Amino acid sequence: MRAITRIFFYLAITAIVGGCAQSPSGRYAQKQDSAPQFNYAEPEMRDATPRYEPYREHNNRPYTVLGKQYFPMSSGKGFEQIGYASWYGQKFHGHLTSNGETYDMFAMSAAHTTLPLPSFVKVTNLENNRTAIVRVNDRGPFHDDRIIDLSYAAAKKLDTMKNGVAKVKIEVIHVSPEGLYTVGKGPTQSFEEYAGIVPPTTEPEKSEGIYIQVAALSDKHNAKALSDGLASLYQVPTALPFVDNLFRLRLGPFQDRFQVSQLLSDLQRNGYPGAYIIGL
Repeated sequence: MRAITRIFFYLAITAIVGGCAQSPSGRYAQKQDSAPQFNYAEPEMRDATPRYEPYREHNNRPYTVLGKQYFPMSSGKGFEQIGYASWYGQKFHGHLTSNGETYDMFAMSAAHTTLPLPSFVKVTNLENNRTAIVRVNDRGPFHDDRIIDLSYAAAKKLDTMKNGVAKVKIEVIHVSPEGLYTVGKGPTQSFEEYAGIVPPTTEPEKSEGIYIQVAALSDKHNAKALSDGLASLYQVPTALPFVDNLFRLRLGPFQDRFQVSQLLSDLQRNGYPGAYIIGL
């Protein structure tokens, strides 16, 4: 009888010790974050491709972490920030992000506390001038001295792995529903201008002469067609600068004020009553 009792006692102790030796419970099985600790193909580290994606409203509501409340922005357009970047890896790999997507440490992604989700961001390592474009689909880092958490792949591309953190500049790449691009506080451009396919359009210098602004259009193709039509009809040069998200159709430059006055009157009589003179 005593032998049987000892056997049951031994089995009970074994079960308790075995239970204590199991992986820690909770959302993450890994206690400390790390680089990948398994065999893997080297990540391509190819920049994320900025494109228009509507913000997900339910992911952009105020929230509280560690007693601090955060208020996500309604738009990331024009946003720039300088501070320190950290990175996160295997501990979070395969778990859901704040955007409801699966975190992939080999993708070019990042986390930010207040940028709208999703957002595209150009990150520049100010210590070595390396750049990466990432898609922000998560929240964090929740440390006062850091502004962005990079994926493992993004951190490798920016060469921040050695020290763990690096001073960076981040610039939102905002893409409108019409396909217009704005990088940080820079000018809004067409895709061709953003990609460097064509040189950016610049505002004409006032010293060049006098212009007549005929219309302001959001669609580049319509603006170009109208520009070509008026140039052919009146046999005058035209300009099509992109200012404040609109293509400004202007006739000119002119040096003769009498010619400008006559042309303006003709335009106003023939369907363009809002035409006006600029550059005087």
